Amino acid sequence: MILENDTKPAAEPLKAKKAPARPGSPALVPLDSDKLRPLLNEEEGFHQIGPEDVCAEMFVLSVTLAFASKLEQLISSSTKLSSEGSEFFFYYTLLGNDVTSEPFQNLLSPNFEPERASVRIRSSEPFLRLFLGQQPCLQIHLCCGNQSLGSTEVSLAGLMKSGADLTKAPATIEGVFILQPPQRVKAGLQCVPPDLQPTVSVSVTLRTEDSAHQLEVPVENGPKTPVKKGPVPAARRERPSEEPRALRTPSPDRPLQTPDASPEHQHSESEAESLCSDIRQAPPTAHERQAPPTAHERQAPPKAHERQAPPTAHDVTEADAGDSSVSVSAPKISIPASAHHYSFSLDLRSVRDLRTSFPVNCILRYAYQFFGSAAPIMTSPAVEVKKNTEVFLPQSYCAFDFAALPNQLQDTFLRVPLLVEMWHREPISGDVLLGSVSIHLSRLLSSEKTRFLDPSGLQRWRQSCSERIPIMRADGSERLAELCYVSVLEDLGFVKAQDVLVSESSQGPAALAPPPQGPGGAEPLTRPRETPEYKAALELEMWKEMQEDLFDNQLKQKELSHMQALAEEWRKRDLQREALIKKKELEYNVLEEQLQKTLCDLEKREKALAHAEMETQRLQRELRSEHELNMRELQDSGRRLRQDCTHQVELERSKVRQLEDQLAQQRQQIQEAENKYKQLEKEFVQYRDQQNVRPEVRLQSEINLLTLEKVELERKLESATKSKLHYKQQWGRALKELARFKQREQENAMTRLRKQQQELEHMRLRYLAAEEKEVVQNEKHELQDIRNELNRLKPQEEPSSWRDTAHACASESADEHVTRLLEERDTLLRTGVYTHDDRIISELDRQIQQIMSRRNT
Repeated sequence: MILENDTKPAAEPLKAKKAPARPGSPALVPLDSDKLRPLLNEEEGFHQIGPEDVCAEMFVLSVTLAFASKLEQLISSSTKLSSEGSEFFFYYTLLGNDVTSEPFQNLLSPNFEPERASVRIRSSEPFLRLFLGQQPCLQIHLCCGNQSLGSTEVSLAGLMKSGADLTKAPATIEGVFILQPPQRVKAGLQCVPPDLQPTVSVSVTLRTEDSAHQLEVPVENGPKTPVKKGPVPAARRERPSEEPRALRTPSPDRPLQTPDASPEHQHSESEAESLCSDIRQAPPTAHERQAPPTAHERQAPPKAHERQAPPTAHDVTEADAGDSSVSVSAPKISIPASAHHYSFSLDLRSVRDLRTSFPVNCILRYAYQFFGSAAPIMTSPAVEVKKNTEVFLPQSYCAFDFAALPNQLQDTFLRVPLLVEMWHREPISGDVLLGSVSIHLSRLLSSEKTRFLDPSGLQRWRQSCSERIPIMRADGSERLAELCYVSVLEDLGFVKAQDVLVSESSQGPAALAPPPQGPGGAEPLTRPRETPEYKAALELEMWKEMQEDLFDNQLKQKELSHMQALAEEWRKRDLQREALIKKKELEYNVLEEQLQKTLCDLEKREKALAHAEMETQRLQRELRSEHELNMRELQDSGRRLRQDCTHQVELERSKVRQLEDQLAQQRQQIQEAENKYKQLEKEFVQYRDQQNVRPEVRLQSEINLLTLEKVELERKLESATKSKLHYKQQWGRALKELARFKQREQENAMTRLRKQQQELEHMRLRYLAAEEKEVVQNEKHELQDIRNELNRLKPQEEPSSWRDTAHACASESADEHVTRLLEERDTLLRTGVYTHDDRIISELDRQIQQIMSRRNT
């Protein structure tokens, strides 16, 4: 990626178009949007998008930020930019490379040089069009430190249209885009009209590399790989305690300054003034970023070489007479050898237990001239403190390096306390003193000493004190809040001997006196104005006057330049104030509209409340009258109920008396009935004993027993009959089911034995024929035997009648048995499950034959 200044492109010469890909060439590869990822080629310095064998064209994608306007609308009135950083810049990401614009200080009129960030891409038009279509929008952020004040989005999907030819003209998306604040800040900002919206001018260009070489100036000795330029990191607060502990002399290039110079400008400004102060403060140079001078430096007078002093008499004499060896030197003042180098640091941690009826924009302020600084030290920015809360103070740490004698330090700490004032900051009326607290530094001297090693490895002493003390009101009446602080005193040992030259202005005229003459050097008297000394003094005075004139002219020129700079700065501040006033007017107009709406709503609510109050009073009167009526009705009904209850109680008492009389009568009747019952029971026992002796009673009891037995037997017979029928039905169903199973098995067996049946068919037929003949012959023999038996029995029927009767009974029972067996056999045969060859059928036939033979015998 290349960063360069934005220049206007030159006219593009006519070039021949590239021939389209032929059918079947590698260029007609199907596009896959999921595989399009920019791959960095660090050796050749481009991003590869798509297959390397297909995508071989070089393109240049450029993003240019031209200008920005109305950026102050992104900052609310409650935002304090001085605590967040004073540099603003634009930030965006281009194909994974972080790009930041040149930082600028002035948010009201941003002045930054337009830069074009370019990225080389190796791809083809179809793949590049598909890649840009699936890419998210280009997000451009306005940043202050690590905080985004607003952002806008530029869509890259429409950069390459389907019919666009990049070889003829580059594809460009340019315009002025509106910066939108973040969601967390958007709620606190006022709505602004379209002409006051914060905007940024963005131009996105895509062209081929050939046209890019013609349009752009080549960068020599540039990096071959994309340069990744990240955002400016957030500024970290460095405490003075982290600086090297050493005595430093002030720089001769700039005047002495204290780290807390101009506190009114730093801490008593409003939000708009802080914005302007951030604008007018130039960034410090490398020399000015050094550590601030110590208190010892502020106390020490400047050295001789730091002042532009006029030449001494010795210099003039040397210029006139080269053989003179007389020299004049300034006297010297030495720091006492017993002085120690001390470092005192104070950290005002937090404020809590505020006892006011309103929140306080708290600022703590203190000064201690013994440390060498008369300017007050203040916490910044102001923090809001409420009841029942503890707030930690920002930028509340300060350290002082100074030289002093130990007894002088102890005496000062014992006599002079450090006074800390608590101020309430009002943007309109000014700061208000709320209270103060005195920190007795003698407690620090009485604390325990601890050893530590300085950077040079020497052993030093340190004392620290941490406590909470109450802040009293300004009138000293009562307690206002509670302050938590930590103080540290470090003894860094003896101060090295340093000689400080006294300035030329402090020297008396004795430096210009000529050396005394010896007693033997008598010279002739001459005029005083003709002596070399007088001439030298005269020349010196003339040189002084000339230098004073030159110095006055330089002062006038500097005054004129300073006045011009002040006038220019005043004009800039007027413009800035006008912009801020316009913004404030817009905010006030919006607030006025909101207040008007709120007043209308309040008037409507007041009218509604008045109407509701009247309605409430009317309802109260109605409810009061209704309540009185209900109370009267309740009293009347209560009186009637009491009368009814009294009458009812009397009636119940009379009924109770009647019931008691009836109860006594009933008890008497029950007693008489019990006596009569006992008499009848005795008579019944006697009668029962008499009846048990008679025989009819015993017979009747036997009849009853037999009747019961008969009923029981009939019930058993009926249940046996029903069970027989049930079992017979179950038997029939089982036979049918068995027949189905047997038929199924026979079918399966028939399928298996079909071949065997075909072979044995003739043999079976002959066997069946022989068997039928035998059966017929047996039946004929049986019939013949039966006939013979019948013929034999006919003559025997006549002799005895009683034998016939007995035989008839036996034959009837045998016939019934035979009939039953025949029915069972026929039933089994009709089911189709059994044949004459089955065992059960054979058993039935055997029983029939036995009965028949028994009957015959």
